[in-house]
Amino acid sequence: MDSQPIYSEIPYGKKVKHYDTAKMPKYQLGIFTFLIYALSKILMIGKKYKIEKINMEGIKSQYILLSNHMYFVDFYLNAIATFPRKVYNIATVDGYYRRPFLMEIIGCMCKRKFTTDLELVKSVENVLFKKKGIMSMYPEARYTPVGTTAILPDSLGQLVKRMDVPVVVMMHHGNHLYTPFWNFRKPRKVPMHTTVKCVLHPEDIEKMTETEIQALITEEMQYDEYKWQKENGIIIDEPFRAEGLHKILYQCPHCLTERKMASEGSTLYCKHCGKKWELTTLGELRAHEGETEFSHVPDWFEWERANVRAEIERGEYFFTDEVDVYSLPSCMKFRHVGKATLTHSPDGFAIEGEYEGKKYRVRRGVSGMYGVHVEYDYCYIRPEDCIDISTSNDSLYCYPTKNDVITKLSFATEELYKIKMQKRVERRRAAQEAKSVQA
Repeated sequence: MDSQPIYSEIPYGKKVKHYDTAKMPKYQLGIFTFLIYALSKILMIGKKYKIEKINMEGIKSQYILLSNHMYFVDFYLNAIATFPRKVYNIATVDGYYRRPFLMEIIGCMCKRKFTTDLELVKSVENVLFKKKGIMSMYPEARYTPVGTTAILPDSLGQLVKRMDVPVVVMMHHGNHLYTPFWNFRKPRKVPMHTTVKCVLHPEDIEKMTETEIQALITEEMQYDEYKWQKENGIIIDEPFRAEGLHKILYQCPHCLTERKMASEGSTLYCKHCGKKWELTTLGELRAHEGETEFSHVPDWFEWERANVRAEIERGEYFFTDEVDVYSLPSCMKFRHVGKATLTHSPDGFAIEGEYEGKKYRVRRGVSGMYGVHVEYDYCYIRPEDCIDISTSNDSLYCYPTKNDVITKLSFATEELYKIKMQKRVERRRAAQEAKSVQA
């Protein structure tokens, strides 16, 4: 009988030091504020962009800034729009990769994706009330895969209520179209438009419940890049405009086959049934022959989500695959952990493998993950699709053997969480009703 212990995390031993994400942010010196602004201006040379401020009279600093997230260009526009104020950003651990000292001296706060971090609240308070700076957050916690609002954490209303400072929403348009997450290496010629709008003042916050605040923020952060493109007549005529689109549109609506979609030039097609669609210069899909099932890219995307939801509700959802695992316990080096088995089910994620002769099983339950971080063509390790399963002190980047599966894993993570929370609400309601009957 094998009595070898199974570790709940990668058994590195004492030789590996984990990055301390509980560090308080450092004060951002004025010279760094200027340098960030200057570098951002330089990097935006040759790009057409506009920044519009709405309801910002008297709002200078000491506020929460919530931005939608499309690609790295978001950070440049953020720095330009807020200058000369000091902005403190929450950044992910791979954002610190090989440059933790630099990230620290400009006042960033490190967080691992889709994990509960109680220390982060203290950092937010430190920025707002001690440093009296702008607390910048990207609540979607990842780049949008399809140019629409990704799932937002349901703790935003609670955080805003606790801080009781103005809330400003920065909405970017055109950034996803300029560098879509599924093909960021080939930028397009697209104008960008950023709005900076104060949506809540302290006097508003005092009158509202956490639920009402959450609903208002969610409404203010709604966007649809393909709708915006069409409404503004933005022409994208690059011949490669559809390349990579199959990474998010992985299921054929004609034959319903998954993971047989492909793309080339301006064409998306199914290798199983042969049907083809053209991505027009206005961002619409048109079938080469027969019915156009979805002309709007996000509609196809949400149809796939609905199919995953139905699969879960039928009790049929289960995923397993061999993955190649790289970890980032610190910020200086990705460690090749080796092969492991990744499973995803209604119980959550599990990664089971062996490192230096020691077995491990890393688990993340459904209730602790409202979303999961996926990467298309990841730039730091190797240019392939991967999924990041993070814990409180480590991040495991898993490269599946199966192709075009990470979008479905993302859908399943979100829908399992929604179902779990819905059942929790229903149980609480039933318990309350039972108490009222007894009374």
